[in-house]
Amino acid sequence: MIRIRLALLVLLSIALCGLAAGQDVRAAHEVFYAAVGPELIQYSVNPVDATLAKVGSVTVPFAVQYVWPHPSKKFFYVAWSNGMQGDRHGVTAFRIDQATGALTPHGEPITLRHRPVHLTVDANATHVLVAYNNPSGLSVHELKTDGTLGAEVRQPATLDGGIYGHQVRVDPANTMAILVTRGNGPAPGRPEDPGAVKVFGYDNGVLTNRQSIAPNGGYGFQARHLDFHPAGPWVYVTLEVQSQLAVFKKNVAGGGLEPKPLYVKDTLADMANIHHPAQQAGAIHVHPSGRFVYLTNRASGTKMVDGKPIFEGGENSIAVFSINQQTGEPALIQRADTHGMHARTFAIDHAGRLLVAANQNAVTVRQGTTDTLVPPNLAVFRMSPAGTIEFVRRYDMAPGSGGSLMWVGFLSR
Repeated sequence: MIRIRLALLVLLSIALCGLAAGQDVRAAHEVFYAAVGPELIQYSVNPVDATLAKVGSVTVPFAVQYVWPHPSKKFFYVAWSNGMQGDRHGVTAFRIDQATGALTPHGEPITLRHRPVHLTVDANATHVLVAYNNPSGLSVHELKTDGTLGAEVRQPATLDGGIYGHQVRVDPANTMAILVTRGNGPAPGRPEDPGAVKVFGYDNGVLTNRQSIAPNGGYGFQARHLDFHPAGPWVYVTLEVQSQLAVFKKNVAGGGLEPKPLYVKDTLADMANIHHPAQQAGAIHVHPSGRFVYLTNRASGTKMVDGKPIFEGGENSIAVFSINQQTGEPALIQRADTHGMHARTFAIDHAGRLLVAANQNAVTVRQGTTDTLVPPNLAVFRMSPAGTIEFVRRYDMAPGSGGSLMWVGFLSR
């Protein structure tokens, strides 16, 4: 009995030491993945030191476009493509080793008609939904009980795909799918294409047109990505060209969203000096607690100076908003420099302790007479209980080595 008590005391002491160091049990078992070109790289995570260490990788036929995990956390679904004008596109399933996080191919890949810009898995893990940007639209594919990919689901009617689809998500209730369509901002010699949020009824892989949300006809509404609040009836949408955050409320009775946003918030420090079209809002994630929402501000445009492409200016930051838990209203509390250029995406660990931003582009910055190349990198931040983030370190990648940083994500084990 004494030995048992001593053993329990030792275990309790170890646990308390870990908590005193700020270590969360769940965070200690996180694995991090980053997609660079056709390679999906696996990193071990030390949440106490906020460090990443490469431990392995797998490759797919062409550049990774997006990745989504199976709800069981036993499988990964990796969308890949040889480009919007290319002819090779598909999705490959991988089995995730539950002890190490290592990936091995699982079943046969499926081929797709167009470049997949995004994909997701529905709430009951019976189907994969894929979004396309050109032509804009989406498709649904069966998931077998063993986690392998199956046949495409034939839809009973033509779906409203909008213009330039950029993301597809399924509401946690599993009765509504949303395709975020960005449209295209105006450019010299080309008028603006309107954006919209396309809402579909969803029933066991079958989609039905339900609603098209496009304030002002979709003009000035270049929607890019959305995320759901984990408890409240709110959906948070980034407006890419406008550098804004829009909040929509679910219409539970109607099975869709209220057509007008509850709130629209600016995301940049200087909204009067937006470097169009190079200044863009990007990916968005709600904190696991539902108390905060994070999104990226991205800039990497250049101008020729002395025959060299030099950064033209703009904001590269993570915008942090607190969320009013009664109304869903976001309030800006921080803009944190991403320590790189054009953070296309970022990820938050499942314990809400670490954030990693994927700065996609290599850009030369001129300060006085000195030119400095800022390489693509992974920037690691600690997350505080108050929602703010603090930069810890970055992992630089050689420009042009293997391709572009297109996706990053954590997986808890």
